[in-house]
Amino acid sequence: MRVLFVCSGNICRSPLGAQVLTARLGPDAHAFTVESAGTIADDGAAMDGAAAAQSARLGGDPSTHRSRYLTEQIAASADLVLTAERSHRAAVVSLAPRAAKRAFTIKQFARVLDGLEPEDLSGIETAQDLVERVARLRGTVPPPADPADDDVDDPYRRSDETHERVADEIDAALAPIADALRALR
Repeated sequence: MRVLFVCSGNICRSPLGAQVLTARLGPDAHAFTVESAGTIADDGAAMDGAAAAQSARLGGDPSTHRSRYLTEQIAASADLVLTAERSHRAAVVSLAPRAAKRAFTIKQFARVLDGLEPEDLSGIETAQDLVERVARLRGTVPPPADPADDDVDDPYRRSDETHERVADEIDAALAPIADALRALR
């Protein structure tokens, strides 16, 4: 199972998401390839210091992260794409139209997953089955009153408090996602 996180520069939100999901998967992390990329990333940049500190606080390991630019091949190869914002999801789908069924904002995937009934998830045996089911049922879960509520703010060059708030939002959204993925191991 290949999980791809996407944001703009690939130095704050997407690497943070990838590292926190890996930490939350714990001993099951080896069963997943968790990556990140950015829609306007420069290849090879280290993670933003404030974002790296938040990743470490939440159990992630930012030490080896190097940014990379999102390509069609990267987008198309993912089984699940989790983006920081709806605009990033649109960029993924623009590059790889077939990824539309596998692409969500981080908060959207968590919101839909949380909104499903237990019977909605019956018969799911693999992580890929989970993604397909969430995609098929995403229209049955009411959207937020403000569509921007499915986005994660960009903390780049903002206060430490903003970085902490954004990290906590990402972590909270990833908790049910990690639980659901681990349950299918």
